[in-house]
Amino acid sequence: MDTSPPAPAAERKTLSLRQVLLCGAAIVTLSMGIRHGFGLWLTPVTMDRGWTREAFSLALAVQNLSWGFAGPMAGMLADRFGAMRILVGGALLYAAGLALMAVSSTAAGFLGSAGLLIGLAQSGTTYAVVYGVIARQVAPERRSWAMGVAAAAGSFGQFLMVPVENWLIGHTGWQNALFVLAIAACLIIPLAIGLREPAGSRAASGPHQSIGEALKEAFGYRSFQLLMLGYFVCGFQVVFIGVHMPSYLKDHGLSPQVATAALALIGLFNVIGTYAAGTLGQHMPKRYVLSAIYGLRSIAIFIFLQVPLTPWSVYVFSAVMGVLWLSTVPPTNAIVAQIFGVQHMSMLGGFVFFSHQIGSFLGVWLGGKLYDATGSYDVVWWLAIALGVMALLANLPVREGAIARPGAPGRAAAAGI
Repeated sequence: MDTSPPAPAAERKTLSLRQVLLCGAAIVTLSMGIRHGFGLWLTPVTMDRGWTREAFSLALAVQNLSWGFAGPMAGMLADRFGAMRILVGGALLYAAGLALMAVSSTAAGFLGSAGLLIGLAQSGTTYAVVYGVIARQVAPERRSWAMGVAAAAGSFGQFLMVPVENWLIGHTGWQNALFVLAIAACLIIPLAIGLREPAGSRAASGPHQSIGEALKEAFGYRSFQLLMLGYFVCGFQVVFIGVHMPSYLKDHGLSPQVATAALALIGLFNVIGTYAAGTLGQHMPKRYVLSAIYGLRSIAIFIFLQVPLTPWSVYVFSAVMGVLWLSTVPPTNAIVAQIFGVQHMSMLGGFVFFSHQIGSFLGVWLGGKLYDATGSYDVVWWLAIALGVMALLANLPVREGAIARPGAPGRAAAAGI
């Protein structure tokens, strides 16, 4: 183990808080905003290509799984070489994937572009990489709040991009809309330059760990396992709703405009929810914030299924779910940094997010699979409720304090405890 002392904090150059938040928030706005509207393509793509909903759902399920598989590697490379290079590579893959998604004429080609390629791109342009920069460049006492700001930006991107994407599909056709988004993804490249970390600023206080040591420690720690379990549920719920909500509403006779408004409301109210979750995480145990979010999601879905389905019930449900949508992201990542420190933050955040993406895969795929088998989404809605209760219980025993490491004095201070 390398125990050579890093440069003192006072000697390490860091990016300004404003620069980190502006560039990081803009990147998340683009990367998350583009993907949030993919459900709008389900109907036009399947009708134009003559595919089943399961074929479309499988591609997006593979996208989420590919994103999850590549996330730890992208995080590992970002921890080692800096986030900028990973963000630039991810932006180029994103643009290529969107363009190929537009021209794929077979289900297999669509699976490769919309699924594999865009999933790889998202692993390098979303939270794990950006949050690694925030963890290293922002003081511990402001870390949870800063993560909340970045997540709120991603939420605003969802609110902003959904009506834009719907307008593009309606006025230019679904294929040309994807070409426009490919160009938009390239805007991540100049923003990534703003997150180029100064030499030495990625150094962490205390003894350094190898990658193997960090992984052995994390996966052997109960609280890390529980965080992964909760994040699995998060992925299942939000991706099922985000992808299948438009078709669910259409099946019940509601107009496409209602679905567009619903997705936009989720993004708008998630700005509030993610910022609030990040701020609350500075003032109360983050595990309680997470448990409350999962429990409230289950309650919201249950009530939604019990009341008559009208545009206004959809809007209310979307607003409530919006507050709870990505609000799990700031406290989950802040707990990881708080327990293990920031040296391997992007990598460990990537592994936690991998569990999220396994849930996402099952949520989006089972949504299409069970719909085709039963003609209804009812089973998946009820499964989402049960999983939310499970996540509530899983987060309660999480220990947020810095993990004890023999021979590592000052570890708690390094983690921001």
